[in-house]
Amino acid sequence: MDRDLWSGLAAFAAIVEAGSFARAAVRLGLSASALSHSMRSLETKLGVRLLDRTTRSLAPTQAGADLLLSLRPAMAAVEEALGGLDAARARPAGRIRVNAHRTAAVHVVLPRLPAFAAACPDVSVELVVDDGLTDIVAERFDCGVRHEVALQRDMIAVRISAAVPLVFVAAPAYLASHGGVREPGDLGRHRCLCYRYTSSGTVHVWEFVRDGHRFERAVPGAFVTNDVGVMGDAALAGLGVACLPLACVEDGIAAGALVEVLAGWAPVLPPNHLYYPSRRQPSAAFRAFVEAMRARPDAYRLRR
Repeated sequence: MDRDLWSGLAAFAAIVEAGSFARAAVRLGLSASALSHSMRSLETKLGVRLLDRTTRSLAPTQAGADLLLSLRPAMAAVEEALGGLDAARARPAGRIRVNAHRTAAVHVVLPRLPAFAAACPDVSVELVVDDGLTDIVAERFDCGVRHEVALQRDMIAVRISAAVPLVFVAAPAYLASHGGVREPGDLGRHRCLCYRYTSSGTVHVWEFVRDGHRFERAVPGAFVTNDVGVMGDAALAGLGVACLPLACVEDGIAAGALVEVLAGWAPVLPPNHLYYPSRRQPSAAFRAFVEAMRARPDAYRLRR
């Protein structure tokens, strides 16, 4: 097959999957102009328009959609063949793209990367921090990291952390001016820092656990953000009471910059899992990465 034609077909598939020339160019390591030129050349060679493009949107034409439907099995076969070649290498090599929510990215994935890099120096890792529910197949990630209850369907899942304890915290100065918090009912007179879910747009409803009984309670949201790091900073700044993963605030608690309130009332989130498509042909690099990410006994240690 014409080498340029095959290259153009691969570029076409990447553009459709990425949803834009800019994102596809980043993934392929090309400039957007070079990718646009490749697409125009492909359409000229085939004599048919494959993409409908406007300043705001991009979508395959019917001919483009039909072509892509036929191309995908062939491209999957090529990827599988390349995966077989990868197994014959003396040591793992390549790139791993990971999509993880912020807390897991910072406190689970990142701490394990130095040892992985030392063991597999020819493997590069791209870690995308994303608190939304991303389709890792459509976005061409090798794997994702989410809590057990938020995994995509039909995926292979590997537990990479213990359960994730939450904790209610506030700055000493805030508590000095607004009073203590001894039970959930006290929150009605406090400023609460709330989290908005990126994908659904809903605000997290605070949960409490006591004597094995779990219940929800609406709290006055004086501040709302979609980033747990920003929420932690807001708590440190004395903006109000926050409910956060312990791993995000334990240093602040140890330093006295934050104080735990409602001790014994905080729930525990399910463990984090690394997940990937069951149809995927794992490369040697990916298999090594999964092993490096497997849960360790000290991951998210429980305090009580």
